[in-house]
Amino acid sequence: MQAQTLTLLRPRFTITHVTDGVPAVPAGDWWAMSRTPAGTTVICETEGGAEPWRAFYNNEPHALDQPGMLAAIVHPLAAAGLSVCAASTYQADLVLVAEADLDAAIATLQAAGHTIVD
Repeated sequence: MQAQTLTLLRPRFTITHVTDGVPAVPAGDWWAMSRTPAGTTVICETEGGAEPWRAFYNNEPHALDQPGMLAAIVHPLAAAGLSVCAASTYQADLVLVAEADLDAAIATLQAAGHTIVD
């Protein structure tokens, strides 16, 4: 799997899910919103919250048909028992881990050959 350079984004994030209808676009800075038959999920910046998440973003844009880019990030995290939430964009992926797991996630990704930058 391909080693990547990942930026640890400074903001903390919340992940919300609405099952009934489509939520209004949240006030403030939101980063991703996806709608499926099961509801709408929104990832947005937060100042606090009960369960803040931190995000890694791939600094190396890649084509949609380049296989294994997201797997190279989430596979080592899953093998370490760390949960993730991922949002893919046209060029790269946003991979979130619970803030409580951040140090373990950084160590795991570095051990897998990835470079983490702040």
